[in-house]
Parts: sequence; C-alpha cells; structure tokens
Amino acid sequence: MKLLLLTFLPLCLWGYTIDFNSSLLKTQEMNKGLKAKKLTILESKIDLDIAKGYDYGSLVFNENISKTNNAGYAFGMKLSSREATFADFGFADFLAHSPSPMDSSVLDVQSDDLNNPESRTNFETKLTYTLPIFTGFKLKNAKKMAKLQILAKIFQYKYDEKALSLEVLKAYNGAVTAKEFIKATKKAKEATSSFVNFAHELFNEGLVTSIDVKQAKVYDMGVDSEILKAANRYELAISYLRFLTSDNLISNVGFFKSIENEIINVKELQEKAYKNRDDFSSMKYNTQTIKSKIDMEKSDYFPKVGAQIEYGYNDDEFNNINDEHDYYMAAIGLSYNLFDGFITSAKKQKAQIEYQKMKHYYDYMKDGIGLEVEKNILTLLTKQKILNQKIKANNLSDEVLEQSQELYKNHLINMSNLLLQQANQQKANAEMILAKYEKSLAAGKLKISLGENLK
Repeated sequence: MKLLLLTFLPLCLWGYTIDFNSSLLKTQEMNKGLKAKKLTILESKIDLDIAKGYDYGSLVFNENISKTNNAGYAFGMKLSSREATFADFGFADFLAHSPSPMDSSVLDVQSDDLNNPESRTNFETKLTYTLPIFTGFKLKNAKKMAKLQILAKIFQYKYDEKALSLEVLKAYNGAVTAKEFIKATKKAKEATSSFVNFAHELFNEGLVTSIDVKQAKVYDMGVDSEILKAANRYELAISYLRFLTSDNLISNVGFFKSIENEIINVKELQEKAYKNRDDFSSMKYNTQTIKSKIDMEKSDYFPKVGAQIEYGYNDDEFNNINDEHDYYMAAIGLSYNLFDGFITSAKKQKAQIEYQKMKHYYDYMKDGIGLEVEKNILTLLTKQKILNQKIKANNLSDEVLEQSQELYKNHLINMSNLLLQQANQQKANAEMILAKYEKSLAAGKLKISLGENLK
C-alpha cells in the first residue's frame, strides 16, 4: 500500500487536467518530432544563403613559407621580391670568361651563381579575391531551387503538423472514451452488486436457489475485470497523449472533442482539398525544383567568366609587408567547354526524366487525394448512421434491462435471463461509446484530408 501511495503521490500533487485545444497547442510547441522536422526548413534557408554567397566571390588570405636551392625557384623568389641583381644572372662568370675581343664562345659559359644558388627562404603574403562574373545561369538557378525548397519544406511541415493533430485527437478522445467506459462499467458494477444482494435476499426467503446467487457473483466479478481493462485503456491513452505533448504531468482529460463537418458536393470538397492541402503544395514546389534543375544542367553549354585580383608581398624575412616588395595582379578569364564526352547532354536528359517522374507523382498524388476525400466522406456518413443506431440500441437496452429487473423481482424470469439482459445493456453502451469515438475520428480524418485544422 505504501508503495502504491509513493507511486501515485507525484501525479496527485503535480498532475493536471488538459483539454483538447491545450493538448494540440502543447504538441505543436513541444513535440520533439515536429521540432526535428522544423529544422529541415532552416537547412533549406542555409542552402539559399550558400547559393547567394557565391555572388560575393571569395577573399582568401595566404601566408606561404618556403626554402629551396632549386635554381629556378630561388631566382624566381628573388625576382618576386625585387631583389634580383646582375650577379644573380651569372654576370660574374660572364665577365671572368669573356675573351678579348668578344666572340660567341662566351655564350657557352655556365654560370655558377645562376645554376647553383645558395638556398633561399621566401615569405609570401597575399590576399586573393575571386569573383564569378557569369556562370551560365548556374548560380541563378541554384538560388531559385533553394527558394522553392524552402517553400516545399514549409508546406510539408504544416501538413505534418496537421497530421500529428489527428494523433492528438486519437489520444485525447481515446482517453475520454476510456473514462466513459470506466464510468459505464462502474454503473454496471452497481447494478450487478444489487443483483447479488437481491439474490441473497430471495435465497434467504427460500424463493430462489443458490445457483442464482452464484451466477450473480460470477457476473459481478467479471465486471470487476472489465473495470480493470477500461482503466488500462485509459492509462495507455494518457501515456500516448503525454508522449505527443512531451508533458509527463498530464493526468486527466476534459470533455469529448466533437468535430463538425459540412458535407456538400464531393467534387467541391475534392477541389477544396487540392487548394488547401499543404502536402500537395509541397509536392508542387518539389516538382518546380526539379524543373529548375534542368536549366541548371544546361549551364555547362554556356561559357564561364570569372575575375581575380591578387595583392601580396615577397621577401626573405617574415616582416615582408613593405611596398618595395609588393605586387598586384588583376585578371579576367573565360572558360568554354567545347566537348565533354556528352556528359552535359546526359545530365540534362536525366534531369528531364526526373521532372517527368515528379509530374507523374504529382498527378498520382492528386488522384490519391481525391480518392481519400471521397473515402473519408463515405466513412463519416456511415459512422454517423452507426452512431445513431447505437444510441437507439442503447436506449432500448436500458428499457429492456429495467423491465427485466422487474420481471426477476416478480419471479417471472430467472437470474440467467436477467444477467443476459445486463450483458446486452453493457455491450450496447460500450458500442455506443465506441461509435462516438470512431465518428469523431472519421470526422477528424476528413478535415485533415481537406487541408483543414482540427482546432
């Protein structure tokens, strides 16, 4: 007993009752799955920032330190730092081996200073700015695709949010339904307990046999089992609601959430769904994204133009930032792919095939939405009719049970017949409660299929 008190005491102290709208709002704000899906929108926005970033080009700082005795590199380093002298060209050997009078043999002299220089350390500091001027519309299409994907992700998130609201409806109304089951079963328990007591009285008076008492007790114990099952269903529904809302303190639910639908012409509702469905809008933007990919693949048919500006210093010391050793370079380049083994053509063809596939999926999805709406309308109409019948059957079973109790008191029927009517009444009541839940679920599914909110 102490263990049970310790287990349920936190719920008693901190638990609270929640209604459907609060459950839905809390799910939209706190559900971990939705939070993860929302980040996909941020990813697409970052993709757009990346595509835009290429328009600004890139500015790169480089510090290169090298040491070599390679004749070409060593001479080039001296020349880059504007320190080259005639001696570096080998003029010392030229003068030492020059004949008099001068003749062409001097051209065969191999300069030791030029061919075998001392090792040279070079510190190169530079800033390089590279800018794409024209990319064959590749960057333009990349930005267009990124913008379309942002819209696609936003609408997909909205649909996922609405689809999750249907799960909230299942959990919330499921908990309310379980409470109704508990309430109805407890009412049945009161009736069966009265049967036991009444059978005892009649047995003591010698009007019935002990079989009546035993039958009433057996049925009464069976009702206890039904109460436990209903309580378990309630706990499961509450647990699911806590999971969806990410709120473990929920301990109770309020009133049943009824969903109202205005059912008009099926075609009109289908057109409404095409217009309002967020997942259908997401598919539309995905299709447009693939179409833009075709234009992106065509970019390799155009020439590419870029510019580069470079400014830097070269010296044999680290403190090389000196205008006596600086340099600049500005260049504009053009690149045009004359032949690439038909790769560009194949990429474009592949993108066209992907676009045609996406168009078929788009049309297929449209047909599926139309079918879904029609199916949900028929289901809701059927569930409404079933609920009406179950309400009538429950009312009639109440009357039959009441009359049966009077008949048993007057010894016109036996306990078996009375318990049979009690079972029928419990079944009719349970079916009515379940029909109410299923009707609300069918109404919710229709609203979601029409692209509407459950609020």
